[in-house]
Amino acid sequence: MLIREATPEDWPSIWPFWHEIVEAGETYTWDPGVGPDEARTLWMSPSARVFVVADGDRIVASAFLKPNHGGPGAHVANAGFMVDPGYAGRGVGRRLAEHVLDAARRDGYRSMVFNAVVETNPAAALWRSLGFGIVGTIPEAFDHPVHGPVGLHVMHRKL
Repeated sequence: MLIREATPEDWPSIWPFWHEIVEAGETYTWDPGVGPDEARTLWMSPSARVFVVADGDRIVASAFLKPNHGGPGAHVANAGFMVDPGYAGRGVGRRLAEHVLDAARRDGYRSMVFNAVVETNPAAALWRSLGFGIVGTIPEAFDHPVHGPVGLHVMHRKL
């Protein structure tokens, strides 16, 4: 599998799994009814570097990397990750996360933060294994379709 920077032409291949994940309403705080144009703006914002994982001609995962805030806080990175559910459990997410962490270091970021990790999201274990710690949890901040109100973790690690 190849990890590379995304191009605008990659969006039609990202959208199906992006939509499936967000529509499920279990791991992202975005509106499950968001359409492809708004979703593209959320994921491929001009302030972000976007990466994809390609398995041959098929894009199976994507991530963005951007400053969490501007100005004096611009040295803290923020990132988002999505893996096509058909590729879950194959190490794609870990490999992409390691790639993005390396890119963040090369880009001069000093740390990375995830602002809203749903506490029931299995990816939270991946983030902990990659050195992220939970710096706080906002109780009952996410209405999970299966578990009801659950917390959102703020996770951080130095780079």
